[in-house]
Amino acid sequence: MLIIFATILTMTTPTGSLSPNQCLIYLGIFRIILGIGVGGDYPMSASVTSDRSNLRKRGTMLAYIFSNQGWGSLLGSVVTIIVLACYKHVMDVEGKTSKVDGVWRIVIGVSLIPAFGTLYQRLTLPESNRFIASQKLKNATSAAEEGYALAAIKKAQVVGQETTWSKTSSSTATSPSTSGESNVEKETEKDSKHLTDSPTSTVANDEPSQDNEKEKENGRSHFRDFVIYFSEWRHAKILIGTCVCWFLLDVAFYGINLNQNVVLQQIGYDGKTGTAWHRMFKISTGNIIITALGFVPGYWVSVLTIEIMGRKWIQIQGFLLAALFLAVLAGKFTTLSTAGFIVCFAFLQFFFNWGANTTSYCYPAEVFPTRYRATAHGLSAAFGKLGAIVSALAFNTLTKKIGTPAVLWIFFGCCIAGAGFTLLLPEVKGRDPDLVLAEEMREAREQLPG
Repeated sequence: MLIIFATILTMTTPTGSLSPNQCLIYLGIFRIILGIGVGGDYPMSASVTSDRSNLRKRGTMLAYIFSNQGWGSLLGSVVTIIVLACYKHVMDVEGKTSKVDGVWRIVIGVSLIPAFGTLYQRLTLPESNRFIASQKLKNATSAAEEGYALAAIKKAQVVGQETTWSKTSSSTATSPSTSGESNVEKETEKDSKHLTDSPTSTVANDEPSQDNEKEKENGRSHFRDFVIYFSEWRHAKILIGTCVCWFLLDVAFYGINLNQNVVLQQIGYDGKTGTAWHRMFKISTGNIIITALGFVPGYWVSVLTIEIMGRKWIQIQGFLLAALFLAVLAGKFTTLSTAGFIVCFAFLQFFFNWGANTTSYCYPAEVFPTRYRATAHGLSAAFGKLGAIVSALAFNTLTKKIGTPAVLWIFFGCCIAGAGFTLLLPEVKGRDPDLVLAEEMREAREQLPG
């Protein structure tokens, strides 16, 4: 909802009645709100996907979801070219370049189509079986309750969210304990209804203040549990790994992609000559070339190989090979031919996306237990966007002071460091973090005196 709200208000920027500076302030406010919405969607989309995927296909599903970022970039460039083509006569022949004001509004407006298309499904999405089971495990007060919760988590490993907890699903799932599963299904179905029903009962009971206090206490309890869990080094080092890797990746990745004018200039698509319309059309064409060469292929190779190679190896090789091509671009920046630059840049983008750009999104969704997953993923993503902000603000200043090749060497260093910090992370292929947490809880109980 926040994304849709901010996008609509961005489109309504009153350029005819505000000064240019005021328009930038107006745009900046609602782009920040849009960023908050997108920032919230990162952990939510990852958690929703991870919770509903079976263990064997979890990485593939996450990589597939994230790969739509590449298709979105490509489609955005295609839509821009189509809209510009529609405006060619009025802008290029009639000379009404101010009509570009309509071009950007239409391009942004098209992004509302998928947003509205998925709104109903997002608003009505029930809690996942895995989330409900993890809550039951957290609140278990007896060995029997813990056993039910673990059975539900193990079943979610196999079937994901393909079926609901019902008699039909129990008849199709294979398990040595049919009666036990049936009990788990009934309990989970009851909890699912409790968690997803609307809060009309609260009004009927006429105790809103008690419910509000309970929600606040739950929030404080979650924060307290989060701090306690990550106060242990074995957990903290994983959070450090996901945060720092995402930060280092985005310093390099957005340092390149938010300053594509340098790249477009090197490949001859910087739009420095011709009419205003021709300049914009050439830049849009260059953006399509960049996206098609590296973005989309890299994402889809990740989809195809993530369950074969594993996340850790893909992230390490992605960082190292991106560093290799950054070194080539930095060392030969002024001497590379146009064709050579395009080839190197395409491979750089390819290994960004068949590498850390994909796995930095997947890792927090797979390595952390369900009860901490969304918070830890959001924190990791926030560090990533901090890296993007640092890079965006510093790139032009550093380029003027030390030159573009030196800045590329900095990005090279970030990629090498990213490969090093990846060593803090475990391989998550076939690993269920909820069962790991359950085992840790069992070991902790056994160590208690008495």
